[in-house]
Amino acid sequence: MTRRRVLAWVGGIIALPVIALGLFLLAAWVGSSIPRNADWSEPEDGIRIMVESNGIHTGIVMPIVSSEKDWRETFPSAGMPRERDGWLPTHVAIGWGEKEVFLNTPTWGDLKASTALRIAFMGGDGLMRVGHYVNPRPSEYHRYLTLRPEEYRRLVSEIEAALPPLPENEERFSYESFEVGARNYDARGRYTLSNTCNQWVGDVLARSGVRMGYWTPLAGGVMKWVDDPTAD
Repeated sequence: MTRRRVLAWVGGIIALPVIALGLFLLAAWVGSSIPRNADWSEPEDGIRIMVESNGIHTGIVMPIVSSEKDWRETFPSAGMPRERDGWLPTHVAIGWGEKEVFLNTPTWGDLKASTALRIAFMGGDGLMRVGHYVNPRPSEYHRYLTLRPEEYRRLVSEIEAALPPLPENEERFSYESFEVGARNYDARGRYTLSNTCNQWVGDVLARSGVRMGYWTPLAGGVMKWVDDPTAD
């Protein structure tokens, strides 16, 4: 094999991940731009939730107590004072993700190459992270969304369907979280590159009746369907 062929072969190998990433991002943009529930409109009155994002991960923020649901019945931590300030939370922030990452990876710098490769090629078990907020305010990263009571009930059912059955009279167990004030709960589902934390949020919202993209593996694919309160 000539030197030129060797260089071409090596260059091709190096280019493959870049090409794969480009195709993934293109597919994510296209998939998240095709709407489900295209004729849905947000009501003037109803139950106000938030869709939140840190730029990578999205979640759904809901009042702990409403006419349709008391989340203290599902998540024991929702009824407990927060450790950092002793205040009782008013809202829960629910997200779904990969179990090992949620439990053992406090920062992206702590993500092991072996874990990333395992998730990329084999996937991983799901886990539900529940944050506890006190009167969260709207922002670019926390966007209001109003649901009709029946839509909110479907939202609740979709979230609870992601939790494993709980034996009668037993309290749901939770793990510590690296996120201040949050707890982690066992969850159903398999995390993969096509079924990410953001896809889970997009699916839950869409199944409740909200307008949302078909494939939302990235945070931006979810957030672009929710009005930014800071936008002009």
